[in-house]
Amino acid sequence: MDIKGLIRTIPDYPKPGIMFRDVTSLWGDARGFRRVVDELVQPYAGTRIDKVAGIESRGFVIGGAVAHQLSIGFVPVRKKGKLPWKTLAEDYALEYGHDTLEMHVDSVKPGEQVLIVDDLIATGGTVEAAIKLVRRMEGVVVGCAFIVDLPDLGGRKRIEALDVPVFALASYEGH
Repeated sequence: MDIKGLIRTIPDYPKPGIMFRDVTSLWGDARGFRRVVDELVQPYAGTRIDKVAGIESRGFVIGGAVAHQLSIGFVPVRKKGKLPWKTLAEDYALEYGHDTLEMHVDSVKPGEQVLIVDDLIATGGTVEAAIKLVRRMEGVVVGCAFIVDLPDLGGRKRIEALDVPVFALASYEGH
């Protein structure tokens, strides 16, 4: 099964020159979705993982499925103001401005091993903020797993520079 063949590419979205990699088409294919979850879990067989942290919002879908497959807890990493209880916040830079991610203060206990999951890694800013949040709670990030990597945007190198291994199922050149 060709995973890339199940990912829809939408030209000029959200702005001209961008080739948007839409994984929702993959999720709509039951066999494809199952295969992606299995392949994201496989590299971590035998590794102690206590929690999966999924980044809003597509990371909730794939991260929840990975956590289910591993029989462990799931932690949502959300944009500012979306979580209902006490949170830790981490600002990160965007192309034009900044944004903030939050996690509940009790979502990761000291020493817990956390796998961060999202649909795609581009520049790595969002993932870096999630890593910083987990580390501020004294959790250990064992890796970051993605369906898609856009290596030309440098996110993988940025995250690996933080001593966090990166795993991705598919890679696309360009933006």
